[in-house]
Amino acid sequence: MDNRLSLSITGMTCSACVASVERVLSAVDHVGEVSVNLPLEKAVIMLDVPLGGHHRERCIEAVERAGFGATDLVPALQIRQQNEEDVRRQSLSVALAFVLALPVFAFSMLIDDLGQIGPLNLRLTLAMFAALPVYFYSGAPFHRGAWRALARKQANMDVLVHLGTTVAMLWSCLVTLAPVLTFLPAYVGSAEHVFFDGAAFIIAFVLLGNYLEARAKLRATDAVHSLMRLQPREAWVVVDEGTKATPVEDIPRGTLLKVRVGETIPLDGRVEEGTALIDESMMTGESFPVRKSQGDEVVAGTIVHDAVLLIRTTSLVGDTMLSRVIELVDEAQSGKAPIQRLVDRIAAVFVPVVAFTALLAAAVWWFMAETLAPSSTMSSSEISVMVLVSTLVIACPCALGLATPTALVVGTGRGARFGMLIKGIEALEQAHATSVVVLDKTGTITAGTPRVSHIELLDSDVEELLCLASALEADATHPIATAIHASWKNIGYTRPAVKGIRTLPGMGLVGECDGDPVAIGNLELVAEMIAELPEDLESRVALRAKRGVTVVLLVRGQRVLGWVEIADRIRETSAAAVKRLKQSGIEVIMLTGDREEVAQSVGEAVGISHIISGVKPDQKAEHIRRLQETDVVAMIGDGINDAAALALADVGIAMGAGSQIALESADIVLVRNDLADAVAAMELGRATMTRIRTNLAWAFVYNLIGLPLAMGLLFPWTGWLLPPAFAAAAMSLSSVSVVSNSLLLRWWQPSAMLRSGEL
Repeated sequence: MDNRLSLSITGMTCSACVASVERVLSAVDHVGEVSVNLPLEKAVIMLDVPLGGHHRERCIEAVERAGFGATDLVPALQIRQQNEEDVRRQSLSVALAFVLALPVFAFSMLIDDLGQIGPLNLRLTLAMFAALPVYFYSGAPFHRGAWRALARKQANMDVLVHLGTTVAMLWSCLVTLAPVLTFLPAYVGSAEHVFFDGAAFIIAFVLLGNYLEARAKLRATDAVHSLMRLQPREAWVVVDEGTKATPVEDIPRGTLLKVRVGETIPLDGRVEEGTALIDESMMTGESFPVRKSQGDEVVAGTIVHDAVLLIRTTSLVGDTMLSRVIELVDEAQSGKAPIQRLVDRIAAVFVPVVAFTALLAAAVWWFMAETLAPSSTMSSSEISVMVLVSTLVIACPCALGLATPTALVVGTGRGARFGMLIKGIEALEQAHATSVVVLDKTGTITAGTPRVSHIELLDSDVEELLCLASALEADATHPIATAIHASWKNIGYTRPAVKGIRTLPGMGLVGECDGDPVAIGNLELVAEMIAELPEDLESRVALRAKRGVTVVLLVRGQRVLGWVEIADRIRETSAAAVKRLKQSGIEVIMLTGDREEVAQSVGEAVGISHIISGVKPDQKAEHIRRLQETDVVAMIGDGINDAAALALADVGIAMGAGSQIALESADIVLVRNDLADAVAAMELGRATMTRIRTNLAWAFVYNLIGLPLAMGLLFPWTGWLLPPAFAAAAMSLSSVSVVSNSLLLRWWQPSAMLRSGEL
């Protein structure tokens, strides 16, 4: 059922805007869940019914009624171009605001007296005329945004900036024009302080902060946009007369393409002719080119280095690994971590509470200034206005709104750059708290490409044993079956017909051949099939298993034909990855369906002492559930038998070459099929959560320090009262610092020693 709707949202400035959009969309009929991402300007809406055109229209109408813009999802690269244009326009607006704010500051604060222009003070009049363009022109986006927010009975950052600058400008204009506005109260005419500089610098600093944020957000999305640019628009299709440039979206599967030196491979495929070095760094983070020749698979987005290749496509443009990577990263960045949902709830009530607090503080100073600060040179009305303006401005919740999504966008993009595709945002939160890592053996610790290393004949010959084994495994695709098929093809004999093949989970396969029951599997299965086992069979199988090989026995009728020994090499990085996990204080457990002797042999080789072997597929999830009673558990696997455990674990990590079911069940997919990358993905999760927590800590500490200063709580004892211009600068600095802190993740990379297996 297609029940997912994505929309591009415009007009959002802070987390209060995000909360508003989510609230109005949640009120639309049949909308079940809404996630709005501020940096990506995107809303993902999950419906509880199949998606229809009227649902899209209702959602767009709801967003527009709330004062924001909504359209069908605009291509990400197009949004990027629009944002780059917006940043250029913002730079001009910032420059204009500061050019005018500087003379306002000079007239308001530095110059003492310029004489009179009629009844008016010339200094104050010049300051007013310089400040008015800043207020009306440069500040127009804030004023429009504030009125739209107030019209929907909500409050956001624009409301605070609008109220703060309007109060400052209104007070200052009244003080300046008091000599000609004789109806004004006496305390206005006698006031000595104006706040033109505060209003001008508030707008200038907030615009500067927005400009720097916008630039930083562009850098935060660099990773996913660079992935999108890897997809060529055209490819050279081989035709009778040579080659023809064809749009990639028009190329069907099975098309022969020519890729020249230096060009990017346009679609996933298989090499038909030629040998070349392929740069796969943009997809896997692998620093060295890989040699590809006839029969090897290649993926879209990688670059041919030194020779021409002819490639037979195996995917459409929307089905390439590159497309799946972009889709996974996009989904991850559009998601919302539980910690962000908490921040959104706080931000939704933060602005109204701050506005009320600012008014309360202003009222207290208006009526009690002479009691609280009798030695102040400012009047009670002047202190009251300064407190009101500074409190409104400094409390803008931009830093809170940006703290989590910017770190998530940078972190997930960085992971994709190194072949770690993070599907579930919650996985990042859980990664830093993981205390137990459970590893599958085959395809995870080992390479997952076993080979037949020995055939032991008991009551058969090689032809009968291998042909029967391959016939029983005819429909199987797991690594052991692949190894058996490869050996059978080498002898070149025809397989017998086996009927009624059934799988006995955790034991093997049974069927019927020429009226005889036949089976392939472990010793447990053989014991069920054979009335009396050969005397030394168990001891001989156990001895072979201790050497680290998997023993697969063949039975026909009451005969044990013999066994096939299958060896799987341990990945070069497995021991280093296990060591790194232990150094981090994480317990490592091997969970495998293989025999205890094989599991112990592999465990000793990589340094795992806690081994649970002989586990059937349906039992893996139960072991995970039991571990979760006391620990946060990460599961790393690759097969169908791992799917339930991957889905149940707090963090599920799947090897990219694993089964489709395993990939769909996992939270993180590893393109390189390397256990070292699983460790790196967990370390990236911890690094991302560290950024998020430091961002939130800074945002809250900033408010804890800034709000009391702005409200004048320390003024009676210290004489410290935060001027509006300083409040605006502090507010902008907090947002920029949060985004900049997130951008430090752009320099994160997996340990080179860990990836080489030398740790």
